[in-house]
Amino acid sequence: MIILQKTHSVAGLVAAECVLLHQNVAFLSWEAFGAVLLGCLAGPLADVDKQGSTMAKILFPLSALLRILKVRHRTVTHSLIFIMILWLISSPLPALYHWVFITAYASHPLIDLLNEKGVQLFWPLKFKIRLLPKFLAIDTGSTGETCFQWMLLGVSLWIPFSTIEF
Repeated sequence: MIILQKTHSVAGLVAAECVLLHQNVAFLSWEAFGAVLLGCLAGPLADVDKQGSTMAKILFPLSALLRILKVRHRTVTHSLIFIMILWLISSPLPALYHWVFITAYASHPLIDLLNEKGVQLFWPLKFKIRLLPKFLAIDTGSTGETCFQWMLLGVSLWIPFSTIEF
């Protein structure tokens, strides 16, 4: 089971907003618009390794290559080593977009740690990590995931409104 793309997109949005706050970027600016869009796209990106996912469909050549290389879901693309590689590759980007991309992408495996399947965070080591016991884990499409989505959406609305001075 995978956490749905919508959940990862909203988590990417929250990550982008956190970077905007940290870097003191006005929420009503073109830079913020680009950062939020990037966050929403980078959040679900790690699921390019899952056949049938939105990212696998959009990035079909990359997804096909991962399938040929027999990359299993929640392994390489969900690992800390892969995040570090992406950090190096994206470092030439302007600082705002570099940090939005990395934090939004990193939000993906962090959220998947809440699923009962866990993540091979320390790939190539084989063991998987999960943060919740199975009876509390968030299953795909479950009421728990819907509640988690709404909570993230609430946070995504609270962050920009919390910066308004009255």
